[in-house]
Parts: sequence; C-alpha cells; structure tokens
Amino acid sequence: MNREKLRNIAIVAHVDHGKTTLVDHMLRQAGTFRANEQVAERVMDSNDLEREKGITILAKNTAVTYDGYKINILDTPGHADFGGEVERALRMVDGVVLLVDAAEGPLPQTRFVMSKALAQGLPAIICINKIDRQDARPQEVLDEVYSLLIDLGGDEKLLELPVIYAIGREGKASLSLDTPGENLKPLFDAIIEHIPAPAVSDSPHFAMVVNNLDYDDFVGRLIIGRIYAGKVRVNDNLSVIREDGAIQQGRVVKLYGFHGLKRVEIEEAHAGEVIMLAGIEDVSIGDTLASPEKPEALPRLHVDEPTMMMVFRVNDGPFAGKEGKYVTSRNLRDRLYREAYRNPAIKVLDTDTPEAFQVIGRGELQLAVIIETMRREGYELTASNPVPLTRTEGDQVYEPMELVYCDLPDTAVGVVTERLGMRKGRMMDMQPLGSGRTRVKFRVPARGLIGFRNEFLTITRGEGIMSSESDGWEPWQGAIPKRQSGSIISDRDGETVAYSLYSLQDRGTLFYGPGVPVYNGMVVGEHSHPNDLEVNVTREKKLTNIRAAGRDENILLTPPREMTLEKALEWIADDELVEVTPRSIRIRKRELDPHARYKAERDRKRGTA
Repeated sequence: MNREKLRNIAIVAHVDHGKTTLVDHMLRQAGTFRANEQVAERVMDSNDLEREKGITILAKNTAVTYDGYKINILDTPGHADFGGEVERALRMVDGVVLLVDAAEGPLPQTRFVMSKALAQGLPAIICINKIDRQDARPQEVLDEVYSLLIDLGGDEKLLELPVIYAIGREGKASLSLDTPGENLKPLFDAIIEHIPAPAVSDSPHFAMVVNNLDYDDFVGRLIIGRIYAGKVRVNDNLSVIREDGAIQQGRVVKLYGFHGLKRVEIEEAHAGEVIMLAGIEDVSIGDTLASPEKPEALPRLHVDEPTMMMVFRVNDGPFAGKEGKYVTSRNLRDRLYREAYRNPAIKVLDTDTPEAFQVIGRGELQLAVIIETMRREGYELTASNPVPLTRTEGDQVYEPMELVYCDLPDTAVGVVTERLGMRKGRMMDMQPLGSGRTRVKFRVPARGLIGFRNEFLTITRGEGIMSSESDGWEPWQGAIPKRQSGSIISDRDGETVAYSLYSLQDRGTLFYGPGVPVYNGMVVGEHSHPNDLEVNVTREKKLTNIRAAGRDENILLTPPREMTLEKALEWIADDELVEVTPRSIRIRKRELDPHARYKAERDRKRGTA
C-alpha cells in the first residue's frame, strides 16, 4: 500500500469522555458495516468485562478506509490503572486525537496521555466532545487544554493545533461552535491533513517491535506491531532479538492486516503498516523481529513502574475445590505468569511459600480485573488487600503519592476534606464549577486511597466523581487509620438461617441472606463497633409440641449488602482475605481457627508478629 495514503492514530482521553462511542460512529460513517448489519453499541469494547463495567480495559486496533486513505485507529483505555496499554498504543501511532469532555474538562488521565504523546513528539488534534451537554463550557475547556499543554512543557506551536467540536453519540463534528455538525467529515479531514504519514527507516531490512500478543486456536501465538523498516511476506524467515540480546529464528506462517473489526489475511506488508503475524511462538512484548541478514534490536518498550501489590494464594478454605476447575498452586502460578508475559505493566514474584505469589500492578482496579478474568476462566484463589510499594533511600522510607481530583456538590466539600485529612491528604486547589458543584484537588499517599472510593460515593450521595494520577514519591507520611468497624464472623459451619440473622441485624450490616453456606472463620457482616464479633448464624428456632401462648414475631430481614469483588478488596482488613471462585465471592479471616486468630492478635499487639 502507498505509505502516503496511510494514517496511524490513537484516540486518547480520560475515562468516560466518549472515546469508544466516537470510534463506533467513525466505523459506521466510513462504511465498515453493511446497511442492514446489526451492530452493538460500543462495538470496540468486545469482552464481557468491558461491557459490564462500561470501560475500555484493553487497547484495540481497528481500521477504516476514508476517501482512499487507510486510517488505523487504536481505541485506548481511559482509566489510570490501564496506563500501560496507552503507553504501548502510542508506540504504534503517528498522532493522537485528544478527546476532552466539554463539561468536565482535562482530568488526570488527559494529563498522563498528553505527557506521553508530547514526550514522543506526536502531533495532536484536540476534540471537544459532548458539546450538547446542558452544562457544557467548550470555550473554557479549550483554554484549560491549552493551559495543560503549556504546563507539560509544550511550545507555542501547540496553540495552533486543529480543534474539532463533536457530539460523539450522534456522530457529528464541526470546526466551529456556530456551525452545527452533520457528520464526522471534519474529523476525518483533520486526521488526513494534520497527522503525517508513517515515518519509516530507509533500510530495506525488515524490523518491528512486538507491541502486543494474542492467541488463536488455529494458528497459535499472534504478534501485533508496527513495521519500522522493510517489508515482510508469508513464509519469510525472521530473527527474534530478546532482551538479553539472544537471537532465535522463526518463520511467518500467516500475515494479517486490519479492516473494520475483522483481521484480513494478506500476502505482504510494508513499512508503516500495523500488522498481526503468526508462526513464532516463543516471543515477549518488547522483543524485536528483524531480517536474518541484519538482525538489529530496536529500542524496547518501557512502561511506568507499578505501584500497588497484592498477594494471590491458593484457596485453602473448607469450600476449596467445590466450585472451581483450576485450584492448585501450579495452575495459579502458570496463569499469573501468563498474564505478566502478556501485560508488561504487571509483575509476578514467587514468595517464601509455594502457595502464594506477589502480583504488582498499577492500581486496585487493574488487579481486580485480573482476578475477575481468572474467576470467569474457572480459577479459585484468595487475595489479600492491596498494599502500595515503598522504597528506601538511605535511612528514609518513601511511599507513592497520588493527586486526587474530586468533582462534588458544594455541600460535600467539608466532609470530603475532613475524611481525606484523616488519610494524610492535603488540599492543593479548589475551584467552583458552577451549578452547585466544586472541583477540589488533594495530594494523598496512595495507601490512603485504599477503601476510600466507596466511602466517597456514600458521603457525596453518589453525586461525586473522583479520579487520581500518580504524583511521585514522598517520605513515609505516618500511620493511616483503617476502617472504623469490625467484622461479624461465623463461628461454625452450616447454612445461614433467617431466625438467627434477624437477631443479628441490630449488631451491624449483614452480607448474606438466609440459606447461604458458611464456615468457621467466614466474615458474614460488618460490625457496628471496632471489635470483631463471632456469632452463630446457623441457629434455628427450637420447636416444641407445646403451643405457645404468645404470637410469633414476624421475621423481616433487611436486604443484605452485596459485596462485589472491588468492594470486598477495598473493605478487608490486614488479617482478612477475599476468597474468589467462579460462583462466589466470600470474605474470610486469614486464620480460620479462633484460637490462632486470638494468638496472632496478641502477638501483633506485643509487637512480635
């Protein structure tokens, strides 16, 4: 294909600013689908987890043909926990479309993706999306974007970037707020005019960095990347250059290009194209594929260091093996190392015991997504609460800090400030947004945010929006209080009974209704006091053959609090674990035996644990 007729772009933005919806309409208006074809909304969010959560988790590639040009589009995640996907995507493109919500303006992930794009010298198109919102303020938001670009060290040329105003869900765009848009033609034209054709090497020898990996049951390992030099054909021999410089030989069995949502078999591909090839099994992200005549390594892919750690361990509870298919430490280890192999933003480390593994990632959500994916594949495991990593320089311990942006009602500013103050947060900025809302910026230790998201939604009555970004390291900030409440723990095996649950309702919030199997050491609720409470939730009403004079009390149970995986991971204390199986999510104590728990707590208080 003529390189001048090729464009590689990434759509980047903060979470929920409309990237995937915009790509939907780009695909429709470029004629990718038949007129009568049934197409789901947010068609790029292809896996079940993305559809359920309403967020993009994996960066995905598609391609459209417009006016004789082939445009490769990478739809990227907007959540900070999946920043590694964005960093990989930016290595494959020649420009970005920066999408910004016309009401919310630039948020933490907007800053993150633009800093990465500017560091690579990528040109950008600014797209102010959702201009049809009632609280839209597109002109102010554009000024905020310019301020952000200057903050990031951009020069005056960035103030001349093309600006598009769009209504993504209707597939409309225009160059001016005064002229209503009819379709996305202005956006396509801006991409063709302002994003350059792929810059490639003059070398005739093939070279490509492995940017992503996939798997196909028929052809095996699939390697995705962008060709930096030369060309490749089916049946060509290639050299794989590893991180340590070792070279291994392989052969191209299949070669694919992209068209719409489909991958299309092709015979050859040239420099600048984004391709997928099969035939080389033993390869890692960041390796270089090169011609055997001149095997030279290209710069490896580097992503920001992870900051959050959890311990995954084998499920050793009484219900182990009853619901899952893969339950052994060997199964768990293989699956975790396979995840680390596919995702460079994840690290997996063995521990002193063969049943437990340290998993290090970008944040709670990223680690929760890994657990949820494994659960759906049939794995059983237990997970500890997330712990931020620290580092030591000399005698000083440093911990990661986060910048937290809160958009909330004016009435909630005081209580949010108070709660974050208890978690060592410092207010950095406060700006009124109008319509009774305020944006407040705090600087908080990363460990201070663990478990805060649910509390934040409660104290803002569901009206608050919170997002955060990594902001360097600072000396250890001191102790941060954990949750103020204890746990209600089952003291025996059995099934929950409505009669016993009814008498426990006043003691706190229950997590289960009647008829649920429980075991000794399983957490069944949240105590309203700081201490743990061991109870019998299987107690039935004693029946006699003597007629009672009084009337039986009518048993009315309050609906239990449903603990999702994310809520459970945030809620648990240091001495608790989340037990995850394909059918259930349970919370349990690390030590199931009450005597062992008592001894561990006594040792902790003495400082010998």
